[in-house]
Amino acid sequence: MSNDLDALFRRYREELHLLAYRRLADHDAAADVVQDAFLRYASVSRHPNPSIVDNPRHFLWRVVINLVTDLRRRRLRQGHHLGLDEVVDWHADPRPAADQILESRRQLKRLRAALNELPDNCRRALLLNRLDGLTHAEIGERLGVSASMVSKYIMRALKHCVKRLAMPDR
Repeated sequence: MSNDLDALFRRYREELHLLAYRRLADHDAAADVVQDAFLRYASVSRHPNPSIVDNPRHFLWRVVINLVTDLRRRRLRQGHHLGLDEVVDWHADPRPAADQILESRRQLKRLRAALNELPDNCRRALLLNRLDGLTHAEIGERLGVSASMVSKYIMRALKHCVKRLAMPDR
């Protein structure tokens, strides 16, 4: 019996899944329906009168169609239920939480301190690049240095700021 069920499963699973999916448009629900259909086949095939299922394919098709119909009716009765993730976006306050504001202020304070610790040209090069969007060549003209030197200034400033932001508050 188990070999028979295994062979039937291998033979008809994809066909039945496609049938259920076309009616439900949900792969997971379709897979559940197909699995339930095979469970029902397994329980009926143990019946004392094995001829109750003369045509396993027809039986499985009929069970899948009935299960899909039942599932669709149940969904209509229950209505559409939103998941918690979907509801949070509608009802959550878009403003940051108090702890997030506090942490942002701490990081801003650390960043200001890190920028103030930098040599003037490094700080200016970084700010002109990140805030004003100037290219290395444009910054070099303003500072009177080469574009290569601007790259070095910016790299030095970034390394310093990253290191400083990773340090705990003093």
